[in-house]
Amino acid sequence: MGKMTILFVCGAGLGSSFAAQMSTEDVLTKLGVEAKLDHTDISSAVSMKADLIITAENFRSQFEKYTIDENKTTIMYLKNIVSKVEIEEKIVPIFKEKGIL
Repeated sequence: MGKMTILFVCGAGLGSSFAAQMSTEDVLTKLGVEAKLDHTDISSAVSMKADLIITAENFRSQFEKYTIDENKTTIMYLKNIVSKVEIEEKIVPIFKEKGIL
């Protein structure tokens, strides 16, 4: 797999998704992983191509309304979108599964 594409998603695509992106950048640096990062709103996210979508747990019910090919895109839900500990705990197994780590 080449560079992984990670999409950060929130209601408007500006606030919490960008905060999650900044925290995840620190985790990626720590892990030595390079990725293409972007952030957007939920309705736009479903038409974009991403290897991983990172979003807040409170958006789970909204994502369940859309059809997302889970063989191509993994969705990672966070209870605390700026918790680097939670991000690392959840992202490492995904990276291992995808052959990134």
